[in-house]
Amino acid sequence: MNEELIRRAEDLARRCERSGSVTHSVFLTPAEQYALNQWRPAADCTVLFHGGVENAERAAAFFLPDWMDPADFAPAETIRCVKITAHFGAPGHRDYLGSLMGLGVRREWLGDILIQDSVAHVLCLHTVEQELLTLEKVGRCGVKTASVPLSEIPAIERKVRPVSFTVQSARFDAVLAGLFHLSRTAAADHIRAGDASLNYSECLRPDAPVEPGDVLSLRGCGKARVTELGGQSRKGRQFLIGEVYC
Repeated sequence: MNEELIRRAEDLARRCERSGSVTHSVFLTPAEQYALNQWRPAADCTVLFHGGVENAERAAAFFLPDWMDPADFAPAETIRCVKITAHFGAPGHRDYLGSLMGLGVRREWLGDILIQDSVAHVLCLHTVEQELLTLEKVGRCGVKTASVPLSEIPAIERKVRPVSFTVQSARFDAVLAGLFHLSRTAAADHIRAGDASLNYSECLRPDAPVEPGDVLSLRGCGKARVTELGGQSRKGRQFLIGEVYC
């Protein structure tokens, strides 16, 4: 998957350099965004990610020409928001996604679907905005749609639980154990069984190094991020600070 992703990104970067204009990908998953963050384009351009709202999980990669200051980039030219209000019900994420894809809209053309009670704000590429506006039903509920500016999207609040502990060394099994309150042996067993991922990719090595900014996931327990690593206790163990997504 990453090879195809990088090939598409290289093409977008070259098109940006040749045309002197902004190019962009479809909406990318966190794993795809991480993969592109590790890549550096050969073309002369700047790569940034935007999902239409701060803290969006899914985001498109934008390739900016050398003359453009990232501060001048306007995501609203590419990303739009459709507000969907359900009547006499409160559909869930699967209901909205299924109904939207039933219109012939592919998942990668849609960003985050933000739901509050009977209202959903759907981020999408501008090319499918009009298609979303034709939606009349989600699940068993009739709905009303309207385009709204990105500024009207409710802020996304990521709820996290801070954790801190010490490790002998910042290896995958030790950090996973500390973040999810497991024994190191249990954490290593989960890793070998393929239940854990490091930076959105399955990692079967208990001794894989972990660094600040890394994201760790454990099936059945959730996702966490290492925010700080450094300093030593009197016993020579490293202090680690992280956050577990609630």
